[in-house]
Amino acid sequence: MKRKEFIRNSGGVLLGTVLSPNLMANTNLNSSINLGVIGTGGRGQGIIKILNKLSNFNVIGACDTIPFRLQEGFDLIKGNRKAKAFKDYRKLLDDKNIDGVIISTPLNTHDKIAVDAVDADKHVYCEKTLAKGASAIARIVNKCKTSKKIFQTGHQYHSSRLYTKLVDMIADGKVGKITSIEAQWNRNGNWRRSVPEPSLERQINWRMYREYSYGLLAELSSHQIDFTNWLLQSTPQKAIGIGGIDYWKDGRETYDNTKVIYVFPEGVKATFSCLTSNAKDDYKILVMGDKGTLTIFNQSAWFYPEGSYKAEYGEVDGVSGATTNWTQGKGTPLDIKHIDPTKQALMDFGESIINNKTPFSNVTTGAQAAYAVEMGIKAMDTEKMVVWDNVNYIF
Repeated sequence: MKRKEFIRNSGGVLLGTVLSPNLMANTNLNSSINLGVIGTGGRGQGIIKILNKLSNFNVIGACDTIPFRLQEGFDLIKGNRKAKAFKDYRKLLDDKNIDGVIISTPLNTHDKIAVDAVDADKHVYCEKTLAKGASAIARIVNKCKTSKKIFQTGHQYHSSRLYTKLVDMIADGKVGKITSIEAQWNRNGNWRRSVPEPSLERQINWRMYREYSYGLLAELSSHQIDFTNWLLQSTPQKAIGIGGIDYWKDGRETYDNTKVIYVFPEGVKATFSCLTSNAKDDYKILVMGDKGTLTIFNQSAWFYPEGSYKAEYGEVDGVSGATTNWTQGKGTPLDIKHIDPTKQALMDFGESIINNKTPFSNVTTGAQAAYAVEMGIKAMDTEKMVVWDNVNYIF
């Protein structure tokens, strides 16, 4: 199934009524969209820098609760005569000059800010993961049912033209019948950011504390989970996993290594691993089918066709029997043109607003990935199998 078909049909997978209101949105915008960025830490500042180079965006608001972060974010936009700095995001939402917002705050704040932004009649780009926990996800999803504004979730690979092409190739039978997906996102470092004073530790290093974050699965693997949902046109039926705080003994509360296996329809197993003590191969996804394997990196991909088996008879461990000779297929790089996925996702956000169309990464796909993350966290925490809840996870 091509992406345009999937987007048209994705609402029926989980949230069948969510997407239609956006299609009727009445946007009275010209070519310039005024944005406010809520959360001006590292990610928020990176987004501002990209937006500053895109002609159809005009960043006029910056908001953060940490003074020096707010100053850093505001310094990136203060050349604009309309630029304002806000300590309270609700004051930013009150600004009628702002058409939409970027939410790049800690995960546990996403649902409150997103719901308030929709209530304030703003378009929303909410960074991944959509929200922390099933009830928070439901609040955003249910609020979007009442809105005509554009809502995009920040799973930027959904916008990547590399990933789009790969999904289309797989749908056309490139790898054959998919049997397994193996994904990793490994780093060698403690993931800790410097803190100017101890009182800011939990606010700055929020990804390490359960009050704010689900850690590696939500911050890294969620992108690859979103891709898998998209690729398989489905959501996981069950999950098992294990995680631990085994290497970095520094007071963190989120796991420093994770491994979760999801079972999808037709028996497809998808494994997601994250390490913070070994960076071998860094980011990688293997999509394995009976015709070949796609090895996907951040900026490139290779295809390895399946080889062939030839039965040979002879001595096997001293016993006469059959063995096989395996001929390995030679890998070839795939030449697919694309740009930085975050830049492309922001460009798509602007296009969705101007043309009043549902984003590729919308509230439905964002919710599906967020539910899968919730399953994985429960599986690791309990060390038990967790089953997709068809009663409570449909809103």
